[in-house]
Amino acid sequence: MSKIGFIGLGIMGRPMAGHLLDAGHELITVKRDKPLASELADKGMRELDSPAAVAEASEVVITMVPDTPDVEQVLFGEGGVIEGLQPGTLVIDMSSIAPLATQQFAQRIHEAGGEYVDAPVSGGEGGAINAALTIMVGATEEGFSRAKPLLDIMGKTITHIGGHGAGQTCKVANQIVVALTIEAVSEGLLFASRAGADVAKVRESLLGGLAQSKILDVHGERMIQRTFDPGFKIRLHQKDLNLALEGARSLNLALPGTANAQQLFQACVAHGGADWDHAGLVRALEALADHEIAK
Repeated sequence: MSKIGFIGLGIMGRPMAGHLLDAGHELITVKRDKPLASELADKGMRELDSPAAVAEASEVVITMVPDTPDVEQVLFGEGGVIEGLQPGTLVIDMSSIAPLATQQFAQRIHEAGGEYVDAPVSGGEGGAINAALTIMVGATEEGFSRAKPLLDIMGKTITHIGGHGAGQTCKVANQIVVALTIEAVSEGLLFASRAGADVAKVRESLLGGLAQSKILDVHGERMIQRTFDPGFKIRLHQKDLNLALEGARSLNLALPGTANAQQLFQACVAHGGADWDHAGLVRALEALADHEIAK
């Protein structure tokens, strides 16, 4: 069993850490203003004062925080992981951040004597709770072999994409596909509803044909039931699409669908929806149509 530092106990991180505890690993985190969740504290998770202290006490450090600057602060800021990094420590970043920054972070951790793995995830809150996440890994062969037993505890589909940054590149591609599929489901259900069809039955029928997808299943249901409490917040998906569009500019690549989805997310934010679930994108299209697909 490993001593694991786990930094980032949000919607996704908390159940992920819980699975590691259930598997018998010893977990340490950074003390925050609010109390540690009881389901983690009751299983023996300990708190220390800084990421450096967590790293000093750990064989593995896992980060699961919102954005590139957050990872940089945790790893390299004052009292950061690098200050307490022990020789050979495995650092696994499971956040969704910029691929180029990831390569730079990996180099700095390597120079300090550690091993770096980027392992962003897909599957949302449900995937985290059910240990069914898809995990996209950028690492050396050695880093991947060391990380995989831990990733297997949290996820279902673990793929070594390539070297450092490749996992993050795959995650950006994933977020493009997810955003555009949410938009497609929104438009299809909006069309059916405005035309007078029973939108629930339309969704049921589509799930049996070529249009079927997990997003039509899960997020289509959210749209019909009007349940937009976040499994994955719009503002976080916006961040991921920003990474996609910034990368596209550097590659001289046009991503018009991605840009359009980003604008629809921005319309949601303008209406107070930054913390809606990303299925709430449908609300931007409903506003344009002056029609809701369901009440």
